[in-house]
Amino acid sequence: MIEVEFSMEDVARTRFALSPLWEVVASVRVLKGADEQGLHRAWAEQIRPRIATADIDLTPLFDLVPVPTRSPWSGRIPGFLCPAPMTPLPSLAVELESVKATPPALLETTAEVPPARLAALRADPTAELGRLTEVIEAYWELALAPYWPRILTLLESDIHYRAGRLVEGGARHLFADLDPQVRWAGGSLHLEHRTVRGVRRLDGRGLLLVPSAFVWPRVFSVLNEPWQPSLRYPPRGVGALWHSRPAPASKALAGVVGRSRAALLAELTAPASTTDLARRTGLTPGGVSQHLTALRTAGLVSAHRVGRHVLYARTRAGETLVTAAGA
Repeated sequence: MIEVEFSMEDVARTRFALSPLWEVVASVRVLKGADEQGLHRAWAEQIRPRIATADIDLTPLFDLVPVPTRSPWSGRIPGFLCPAPMTPLPSLAVELESVKATPPALLETTAEVPPARLAALRADPTAELGRLTEVIEAYWELALAPYWPRILTLLESDIHYRAGRLVEGGARHLFADLDPQVRWAGGSLHLEHRTVRGVRRLDGRGLLLVPSAFVWPRVFSVLNEPWQPSLRYPPRGVGALWHSRPAPASKALAGVVGRSRAALLAELTAPASTTDLARRTGLTPGGVSQHLTALRTAGLVSAHRVGRHVLYARTRAGETLVTAAGA
């Protein structure tokens, strides 16, 4: 058990942020076996074939994300790979700039990383970190970009909920239902941990709270210098992230964008190709393509190339429109 002591200044500096880079790292853990309960099975079953057929070498990234085992050090992730976000919602590009600027002294890690990978990082940090960020960008486009609007909606909804809890009852109320492994008592936050024990002080730096779609059922804490103390936890509703079923296009939505386009938006609960959408809606592939072009021009869907295929997904604006129309 770790006891995190809060001063008044720490409470005042506690904040929320989201991290696209952390979702990259946490999702790689899932692909490497950290999802024994199968929460992300639907996502992983779509992603693994894409990775297998993509002409991309992802080992510089996958080597740095340890395979979960029974070892006490298992699951420890190099701090430089997931620095604390400095703003509430940084772009992936901004976070990758932080990775590229990692001082050589911070490349040391106790995580279970292949020695050859660490040796390469130490020998030429600039080149290796640059290569690593390029691989992360490629992985993002392949595995997360088409799903990001849905993930982002989930994460932002949790932050709105937590903010309300803080307003209603202060820090005690905020942490009361954050996670079973987290408990607020006596002005301190108590974190269950498999190997670490003792008291940690925030020293006026506050605590950074980062909801993460891919961490369940674990909570990840970073309490050591030089990074800001942070807690990455699963958001409310994560269990339903990949299991929403297509809903019939609402009459209200059809009245705004037309019946066919409303049907396509309703079907895009997960990224899909033109062929998939044509089969599911009964529209011709040419008709689907024409409607998707119009929806994309309006900013309601986005397109992501994965190998030889193009996947379409609802944007945040599309998600909002479908939700507001009751579809």
